Amino acid sequence: MEPLTRLPALPERLAGLAGLATNLWWSWHRESRMLFRAIDEVLWHRTRHNPLELLQEVEPQRLAACAANPEFLALYDRASADLAHALTREGTWFRRRFPEFDGRPIAYFSAEFAVHNSVPIYSGGLGVLAGDHCKTASDLGVPLVGVGLMYTKGYFDQQIRLDGWQQDVDDPVDPSRSPLLPVLDETGSPYLVTVPCADREVHVGAWLLRVGAVPLYLLDTNLERNEPADQALSHKLYAGGAEMRLRQEWVLGAGGVRVLRRLGIDPTAWHANEGHAAFMFVERLRELMLQGKSLSDARVEVRGHSVFTTHTPVPAGHDRFSQDQVERCIGPYWESMGIDRETFFGLGRHPVEDHGQFHMTALAIRLAGSVNAVSALHGEETRHIWHVLWPDRERGAVPIEHVTNGVHLATWMAPQIMDLLSSHLGPDWGARLDSEGLWDAVLTLDDAQLWQAHCSVRERLLDFIREDARRRWREQWKEPGHLVAAGTLLDPHALTIGFARRFATYKRADLLFRDPDRLRRILTPSHRPVQLVFAGKAHPADEPAKHLLQRVYGFTRDATFEGRITFLEDYEMHLAHRLVQGVDLWLNVPRVPMEACGTSGMKAALNGVPQVGTLDGWWAEGWTGRNGWAIPKPDDEEVDEHDAEHLYQLLEEEIVPLYYRRDDRGVPLEWVGHMKHAIREAGERFAGRRMVQQYVREYYVPAMAGQAALGDPPTA
Repeated sequence: MEPLTRLPALPERLAGLAGLATNLWWSWHRESRMLFRAIDEVLWHRTRHNPLELLQEVEPQRLAACAANPEFLALYDRASADLAHALTREGTWFRRRFPEFDGRPIAYFSAEFAVHNSVPIYSGGLGVLAGDHCKTASDLGVPLVGVGLMYTKGYFDQQIRLDGWQQDVDDPVDPSRSPLLPVLDETGSPYLVTVPCADREVHVGAWLLRVGAVPLYLLDTNLERNEPADQALSHKLYAGGAEMRLRQEWVLGAGGVRVLRRLGIDPTAWHANEGHAAFMFVERLRELMLQGKSLSDARVEVRGHSVFTTHTPVPAGHDRFSQDQVERCIGPYWESMGIDRETFFGLGRHPVEDHGQFHMTALAIRLAGSVNAVSALHGEETRHIWHVLWPDRERGAVPIEHVTNGVHLATWMAPQIMDLLSSHLGPDWGARLDSEGLWDAVLTLDDAQLWQAHCSVRERLLDFIREDARRRWREQWKEPGHLVAAGTLLDPHALTIGFARRFATYKRADLLFRDPDRLRRILTPSHRPVQLVFAGKAHPADEPAKHLLQRVYGFTRDATFEGRITFLEDYEMHLAHRLVQGVDLWLNVPRVPMEACGTSGMKAALNGVPQVGTLDGWWAEGWTGRNGWAIPKPDDEEVDEHDAEHLYQLLEEEIVPLYYRRDDRGVPLEWVGHMKHAIREAGERFAGRRMVQQYVREYYVPAMAGQAALGDPPTA
């Protein structure tokens, strides 16, 4: 482990900058961001909004000047006071509503967390959801404690060859330039606990990432005392095949429980975010059985305090390992529980698809009292998939509910939109998010002002795209063809459609290219041009997704499209912010019902960006007919052909004409109407605040009282 993050000497008057820079609360607190930008705006953008890098690189004379500037000091004092208040959780929603449970921690386990791009330990939606969950919990005062893994080599940096093939490059995390603090024991050692793994003991340490008032502990096996193979367990996210993934999940679940115990943290509720964390339930089961409880009694107690969220809408997507793999990983762990091998593996048995497999989702469902999907449609699919665990029930009576995902408003809404809402709703609107009728007032925003704000954000996106291409041309690219693909020819006034997410075949990034000639006619008219901006990574082991990405990239180099198709390399949070805020229309066309929820369209909607997409995930419940466009569900099996045809028709007959239908001020009034409804629906129904409040009321508080179970345990 690296030593504590080092910063250069700060002026005494600005000593609190260190505390602000090492708590990611700054990333969603506007005055803190303004504070760091005011130190050196050029350096702030060059470091991709990383205050630690900024403070390490800024000239000492500049910090001295800031320390003598009354306006800067006033901003600094406000930000420092706001952080101190946020850490107390005084007056927060949770403390007001549930004072009897205040201070009793809820453990939230996830294989990945996306909080800020300076800590690249995430691959996509699951991690972003987990990060937004933690941020929102901090805002609401929910006593959450996060537990994840510290991937010292990150996920991967994406580089696209000129032929469109994705190259995967390590993206190491530099603790000295990240807000990571090592967790040490009372002797100063980084070795906190051990877990049995592959016939030996693996030592586990942890890093602390402060997310406002929420501590996030990231487990690390990259310790000198471990064997090289064990050090590699926390090197990369989702790398190394099934054996490596199993061992990572074992460290996360069993090691996470042990680290919390070692730190004196005693959660009263436990939440596993996806099946990757299911071993957490098993370790707690073992603890109780070591105290003399029977398996039946221990299971009742574990279930009463446990919540499990599944994000996977198709049976094949759930983690499963062979029993031999599990036994090689954890050894005869069941002996410490006082049960036999058959009983242990029965906890993860699928009653239909057994074949000697250990199913992590089946394990989690059996040991969690409350189970939820992440959208209404996903709830239906999940009850269908797991009906086999309750064969005596009607499918609709399977005790699996849903909490539709939400996104953290302060993270994803553009400052320009926030400013407009402040002028219209009042400067305190952010403190009145639960007020009835607040979001209805968005519909009375001035059309021209909203359009002007959006155009300003779009201009910033296109500036960013050009400057990023300039940087990559200087540092990385050798062929001019890269520059066209990177968006240097984009039109600042054309209808700009964004598609940015993990590249997977079911998400169908290439749906628009089923008829290239028809697409060309849509994109290239001089009087109403349209342009496409793509971004996203294919999993390093997903060859079909890589080929899909290559096909999409190939169209960026087709001169007949006039440079109106762009692919932006290395999609991560910093780029995601720009895209969801700055495009005009969000495209989301997964093959129904394979998208559990999808949150990118929610983020876009918060910024007044309507969505066009299939009625899957959140859009199946979020589309109102006034906040975007929907592709209807097909009646036949030619799904891709059906969906592409409807998408082309929507663009040709409704979307493009509506965008270019302007009044004498140049404002597309009907389009702006869709923008207003997009903001209204996203703010009221799909913000993280609603999501976490629902978790608290329906899941966390019952679990804290030991009453999480929604119904009878699975009988199969």
